[in-house]
Amino acid sequence: MLHCLQVTSDGQQMHNVELGRSGLKVSAMGIGMWQAGGAAWGKDVGDEEYVKTLVRAKELGINLVDTAEAYGYGHSEEVVGKAIKEIGRDQIVIATKVSGYHLRHDDVIRACEGSLKRLGVEEIDLYQIHWLEWSDLVPLKQAMKALEKLQVSGKIRAIGVSNFAVRDIQEANSLLSRTSISSNMVQYSLIHREIEEEVLPYCRKENITILAWSPLARGALTGKYSPENRPRDPAREDDVGRHIFSDSNLPLIMRLVSKLKEIGRARGKTPVQVALNWLMRDVGVVPVPGAKRPEQVEENAGAVGWSLSSSELHEIQRILEGLVLDHF
Repeated sequence: MLHCLQVTSDGQQMHNVELGRSGLKVSAMGIGMWQAGGAAWGKDVGDEEYVKTLVRAKELGINLVDTAEAYGYGHSEEVVGKAIKEIGRDQIVIATKVSGYHLRHDDVIRACEGSLKRLGVEEIDLYQIHWLEWSDLVPLKQAMKALEKLQVSGKIRAIGVSNFAVRDIQEANSLLSRTSISSNMVQYSLIHREIEEEVLPYCRKENITILAWSPLARGALTGKYSPENRPRDPAREDDVGRHIFSDSNLPLIMRLVSKLKEIGRARGKTPVQVALNWLMRDVGVVPVPGAKRPEQVEENAGAVGWSLSSSELHEIQRILEGLVLDHF
């Protein structure tokens, strides 16, 4: 995994890493735009604020922007497109996704054309398969051949996947003849560590970058929420959200957050910054937290440029070993 150091105008040190074997250089942290898709994460922020947030992210050295056609039926891509006009195409690494219900060969091509139009660009840097569970009846070969065709024609630069198990990555790679999978975007945080058993070791061995979505566990690791103050937006009241913020799990998660606060106080950092830095202890992992406002992306960016000590990592690990959450 190649990496270099970028120093922004703010003096912020942001490492850049190579995305798999693609040659693409992405910031050690990305920014996710699921929130910009609509009201699922609340109605408190408009498109203009999201554009300002993306502009601020670039000022801080964050160049990787992740979106998807499924986020607000393309609205998130349109918001990113507005930001690209302000920031400049060559300043952003665009990652977007084709939905699991568009994996037939011709559907992939059409979906990509739609994303290109909404984003207002001629080429997508990283085009990812969003999920597989809705596509069991469609041979994966159709999607992979379509993705390779798009790459050859210059519509996309690199191919990625999302929410893929090892067997799925292996199958996808076996169907490519000119390139290989560059990244796997999966749920990964201090309380979602399932990928550590198989997916993370495999991707590390195969030089496939892990893009960690929901690295703050839908906000549960920020310290903002408690049993007396639970989130009420739709995105955090779905099946996953209800489990994270359940009566049995949230008090346990708060014990972990207390440790993050303790470590953060000694370093002048927030729980958010400690939680994100923990993920970045592995150079093959790029967290992609969402952000609604410039001040949120500023806080996220404070997770780079330093490293947790071995003793701090040990303290966190001790908490994790005793963190037995209800299944979700």
